[in-house]
Parts: sequence; C-alpha cells; structure tokens
Amino acid sequence: MASQPYFGFTFIRDPLEPAPPSNAVMSIVGMAGPFGKSTKVAQEVFDDMFPIDEPVMFNSTDRFAAAIDPDSYIGDALNAINAQLGRMEFSARVIVVRTDLGVDANPDVAFWKTMANICGSSVDRTGLWAFPHCGAKVGAYPRLVCIPGYTSQRPSGIDSITMTNEGTGYTTATATVSGNSDIALTPVIQDGKIVDIEIVHPGFELTDPPTIVITGDGTGAACTCTVDDLANPVCVTLESVLNSYLGVAIIDSPGTTEQAAIDWRESMQSPRLIPVEPAVKLLGSDGYVHNKPLSPRIVGVAVRRDFEYEGRPFRSWANQPIYGIVGPSRPIEFNLTDGAVEGQDLLYHQIGVLVRGESGDDFAIADGGFVYVGVDNIGEEAIWQQYHKVRGRDFVELTVLRTLRYYLGRYNLTTQTIQAVINTVGNILNIAQAKGDILGYLVRFDKDQNNPDDLRQGKIYVDMRFEEAAVFRLATIMSRPHRPALEETIATLTASVVLSETSSSATGLLPNAVGA
Repeated sequence: MASQPYFGFTFIRDPLEPAPPSNAVMSIVGMAGPFGKSTKVAQEVFDDMFPIDEPVMFNSTDRFAAAIDPDSYIGDALNAINAQLGRMEFSARVIVVRTDLGVDANPDVAFWKTMANICGSSVDRTGLWAFPHCGAKVGAYPRLVCIPGYTSQRPSGIDSITMTNEGTGYTTATATVSGNSDIALTPVIQDGKIVDIEIVHPGFELTDPPTIVITGDGTGAACTCTVDDLANPVCVTLESVLNSYLGVAIIDSPGTTEQAAIDWRESMQSPRLIPVEPAVKLLGSDGYVHNKPLSPRIVGVAVRRDFEYEGRPFRSWANQPIYGIVGPSRPIEFNLTDGAVEGQDLLYHQIGVLVRGESGDDFAIADGGFVYVGVDNIGEEAIWQQYHKVRGRDFVELTVLRTLRYYLGRYNLTTQTIQAVINTVGNILNIAQAKGDILGYLVRFDKDQNNPDDLRQGKIYVDMRFEEAAVFRLATIMSRPHRPALEETIATLTASVVLSETSSSATGLLPNAVGA
C-alpha cells in the first residue's frame, strides 16, 4: 500500500522555526586538591568514590559530601558553600577532582609537589586539567572554580639567569645546582656558545641566589641568577584551563598584609581569575578558631545569586553578606566616601574584600555582619574587568552554541534556515534584555562578511552584538545651595502679606480706610 493516501490529506509539520533557548549551566562548582575521608566510610569505599585525578560530580549535601573529611580544605569548602545558599535552595552541584599529596622528606618541597599534583598535566588530563574533559566524563562543566588552600602561596625560586661568559666549544652541556635536585635548567647552545639557560623548574623556598654549575664538552661558560617570589602555579594553570571551556575561578590572596596581596595580584592577570582578601575565622570541631579560605564562601554567594536569577549569571556578588563565619582573619578598613583606606585601595587593585558592617557608622557598607565587596577580575581590558560581564557573555555564547547545534547538518542552508538561525539568536538576546541582563542588542546577517563561495560551502556569518549592564559602583552627588528656593520663599511670603492686607481691607479694619 502506498505511504501517501490516493484521495484525502497529508499533514507535514514544518520544524524550521526558531529553536527555544537551551540555556548554559553556569553554577556548577569545581574544586581540586588532596583530601582525606571522614569517619563515616571505609578507606576502600572512599577510594572507589573518589579515584585520583578523576572528576566526580555530586550534590553538596549528599553522601559523597559526607564521605569527605570535614576538616580538609575541600570538606570546609562544601560546608562554606552550603552556608551561603539562598531561600529554598538546598544544595549546590559540585565536581571534585581528588589529587595526591606530595611526598618528600622536606615539608616545604612536599607542599610544592602537592601543588604540582593539583596543577596536573594537560596531556594526562590530571589535576586541574581534568576540568576541560568533565563534559565527556560526568556530563557537565564546573564554571565556578575554587582551589581552597593552594592559591595564596608564591614559590621563591630562580627568577632570571644572566650569562657572564658564554664560553666556547660546546655541543652538549648541563646546568645544575649542587644539592638541589628540584631545580631544572636547560642550556641553550648556539655556535658552540651557551647563549642562555632556560628555567624549566625554578626550585622552592630559595632565600639566596644559588651557584649554577655548567658542565659539558666546552669551556668557560658561567652565569649568575636572581631569586624572587614567583607567581602561584595553581593560579597560572587556571588561566589556561578556564579559557578552554569558559569558566571563572575565585582565588585566595595571601591574607597577611595589603602589600602582600598587591604583590601577589601583580604576578598574574586574567579576566577569568577573581581574587579575594583576606581569609575568614571559623570555629572548628576542636573548639578552637581557625583561619580558612574565603574563596569557597564567595563561590557559595555566586551560586546563590545565580539561583535568585534563574541560573542567569549577570549579577555581581558585591554587597552580599557572608554567613557561617566568626569574622575576617584580619580587619580591613573600609569607608564608602574615603578612597584612602585599605579596602578601597585593594578594590582599586581589583581585589575583592571582606569587610565588617558597623552599626551606627554611616560610612560602613552595612549595619552589621560581614559583607563581601568586589566587582572585578584581574583582566587588563577595561570592558571585561567586571566579572559578571565575562560570565554573562559566556552564558549567551554557550546558550547560542547549545541552541543552534540543533540545525547543524539537519537542514540545507536556505533562506528559511538562515532566517531561523537569526531569529533564534535574536530570541535568546530578547529574553536577556527583557530580564534586565543586557541593555540592548543587534542580530543581523552580515552582508560584508558573507559571500557566495562561503554559502556554497554551507558557511554563514551572523553579526551578534549586545551590551551587558555595568554594576552600579559609584555615585557622585552634586550637593550645593539652591537660590530659587529663597526666591520662592520670598514670593510666598509676599503673596501672604498681600492676601492679609486684602482681607483686612474687605472687613474695614485697615487704619487708612476711606471714611476713617
């Protein structure tokens, strides 16, 4: 029998309509680092739950969270995030990568080896480099990242090497530091001379410049070196990791002094890194007060703010209370009208701060509690220095990607298909504008970018423009006298006197009335 009726009707639904938005998920938290088990699970069960260097996704209040040692950095972070969640919000979605502790007889070297394990390998997909592959492994990406306990430190290592004598006759050479196997150097040979020495590994906790010994089949090469505090390895690794799949990280500064925080911040730059200062004080299970990282508390605020706005990451986390702490690890002076205080100076250097509310202080940020103030990342482009703009742009681009992939390979590139694509993008931005996420937008088929050869190959260019709303961060109030008010007062009084005289005249009470 024929598939079509011989006499009757056939209904064909045309699916070539603007696709409904498939919103990107921006509030899944990512954390990496070493952590032990709680007393609630056996070691073999714990190892099965959290394999080394494998991402594991769970809710911040379920049995996976309960299996983690609550006194570890990751355990504290889970409690910190839960403490910040909003009304009718029960848990956050979390992806954790457990890494190995570093092993060495020297505790300092062991610590930096632990940090190296957190940084991981892009080739082996270990440590932080497990995050870009979470989509394939657990079905989601962590776009709010924090690495509590391992972003504030700066290794003191070899910063630069200067050749004092390039020598002659070299075809092979090595450069070593006696008694320090952690330093790795590679000589660069040109025309028999050692013209440079590359720093493969700068070493740890160096106080004085070490002596570098050059050996090989030539003679005469010598060099000197300088030692300095270098950038934090985890923060540097995060810059590349987050760019690969569009995430941001909240990172902890040293938390000791203002100058230490500024020096630390100046060692890196990325629109995907959001520094915070200082640490927080927390009552531990042992009954003592301990310093803990601020970063997971800010991550919790970010999750809360996204939840309040339907998962749309267009709002800042500034002027938000931080719950579950007994105070900042050190006081930071803050004043809403005075730029010459530490809090304002740190904000100028793009470092968010935790400050104390003061009841009765008109210039404090709040009447009480502890409040986070911070709107910037540490990117260099002014247009992208507010972190909510970066996250909002990521959200739109990822939503467009997730929505438009429906059309790829499914339809021929006809006028109707192109119009459906443009309408789909326009619909996404129209929703964003209606919700107050963006100020305005433009979507069009770019006639200058599109040409017949590209269309023949199935390629089109769509011009998508939109402007995110900036955070309200400064108001300048012009306070000055208003002379028209005096003139209006005089006019009012004059009119009142005239009215009084007129009333008296009407009743015959004026002293100069006719007939007196």
